[in-house]
Amino acid sequence: MNNSSIGPSSKARVGASQPSESSLKRKRGMFQKDLQHMMYGFGDDSNPLPETVALVEDIVVDYVTDMVHKAQDIATKRGKLLTEDFLFLIRKDLPKLNRCTELLSMNEELKQARKAFEVDEEKLATLE
Repeated sequence: MNNSSIGPSSKARVGASQPSESSLKRKRGMFQKDLQHMMYGFGDDSNPLPETVALVEDIVVDYVTDMVHKAQDIATKRGKLLTEDFLFLIRKDLPKLNRCTELLSMNEELKQARKAFEVDEEKLATLE
């Protein structure tokens, strides 16, 4: 795994507008069940060791937190955090970029389908 695009940890930033250390504490095990299922899907045991799940959770939370901080740094110029800020961050990692683009387009299709379904329901309700 190439971590060169991730850069230094957000914990290393001193003096940046960061929340206090006490507000950074999070509820551990929040993603435990989801991660166990994902780990099983990628070939781990159906009931992985709790220490392994906790380690993977720490890695994932650190990565996501770091990405959000970087995206926020990019967005400060504009004043608004957008999806494109995250796409900009992963632009050099083509598998991630392609997957994100695919998921975003699928999300848009689902929104349009829900909207069309709601319109059809409204038409049926007015006919009755």
